Amino acid sequence: MKQISFAQAEYQNKKKVTRRERFLAHMETLVPWQRLIGALSPAYFPNTAGKRGRPPIGLERMLRTYFLQQWYALADEALEDGIYDSQAMRDFIGIDLAIESVPDATTLLRFRHLLEKHALTQRIFEEINASLPEQDLFMCEGTIVDATIVAAAPSTKNKARQRDPEMKQTRKGNQWFFGMKAHIGVDAVTGLTHSVAATSANVADVTMVGALVRDDDKRVYGDAGYTGMWKHLDEEEDVPNSRCCVAAKRGTLKKLEDSTMETLLLAFEKAKASIRAKVEHPFHVIKNLFGYRKVRYKGLAKNQAQLFTLFALGNLVLAGRCEGDADRASVS
Repeated sequence: MKQISFAQAEYQNKKKVTRRERFLAHMETLVPWQRLIGALSPAYFPNTAGKRGRPPIGLERMLRTYFLQQWYALADEALEDGIYDSQAMRDFIGIDLAIESVPDATTLLRFRHLLEKHALTQRIFEEINASLPEQDLFMCEGTIVDATIVAAAPSTKNKARQRDPEMKQTRKGNQWFFGMKAHIGVDAVTGLTHSVAATSANVADVTMVGALVRDDDKRVYGDAGYTGMWKHLDEEEDVPNSRCCVAAKRGTLKKLEDSTMETLLLAFEKAKASIRAKVEHPFHVIKNLFGYRKVRYKGLAKNQAQLFTLFALGNLVLAGRCEGDADRASVS
C-alpha cells in the first residue's frame, strides 16, 4: 500500500465529515466510471505511435477533474487553485501532491475542446442515462417539456465591441432577458432528463417540442407556452387519443363565470400542474446546487455541450434521491 503523507493523515483524523466530502463520496458511487471510460476511450486515446511529447493524463482523472468543474461552477484557473486548496477534491481525483502535480488550466481547456469537438458530452449524457434503466428509473409513460432562460453577458466592452451574435433578447412578462434557452424533456414519472437542446432566447418553446419527446411517450405535458404543440407532433387538433396535455391560458380561466364547470376545470388544471412540477427539479439542481446561472462560453455549441454534462450529472443527483426514497419506503 502507498504510504500516506502527514497532511493526508491529519485530514483523515479530523472529527467532522464536510458536505463536500459527503457529496463527492455519493457521486463516486453513482457515476458509471467504467461505462464512461469505455465509451470515450477511442476518441481520447488516438494512435500516438512514433509521436514525441508527454503522454496524456489518464481519462478517468480528466473526467473527475471535469466533473468537479461542473459541480462547483469553476473556471479553469479557479479549478486548478481549488484542487490545490482542497484535500477532498484531491482525494476524489486521486492526486498526491508529494509525487505528482494537479492538471493545469491549459490541460483542462484542451480536454473540454476535445469533448466539444467529438460531441463527447452528449455521449456522456447518453451513457449515464443508459445506466439508469438498470435501476428502473425511466418509465417511458410520458414526457414533460419546459425551457429556462440562461443569461449571457450583455456588455459590449470587449475586443469585438459587440454581444455574442448567437445570443438573443426576449421578453418574459414585463422583463427583458438576453441569452439562450435550455430546453429539456423530462420523464413524467421519475423527473429525470432524457432530452436536451439549446437555442437562442428568442426561439419559442413550442417549436422545440419535436426534439424533446420520445416516440413511445403516451402523454406530453407542457405549460401554456406549448399551446398548439400538436402541430409539431404531427397530430390533429382535439382528437380523443391525443398525447398533448397543455395548461390552459390564464385568460381562458378568467373568462369563466363562477360555475361547476369552472370548479372542475380548476381542479383539472391543478392536477396537470402537479405533474408538470417534476420538470423544475432538474433546473433546481443545475442552477441552485451546481451554480449554473449564466453562460460561461460564447456560442451555442459550447454551451449546449456543457448543458449535456450538467443535466447528466443532475440526473445522478436526482437518481440518488429516488434510491433514498425507495430505501426509506422499504424500511417503513
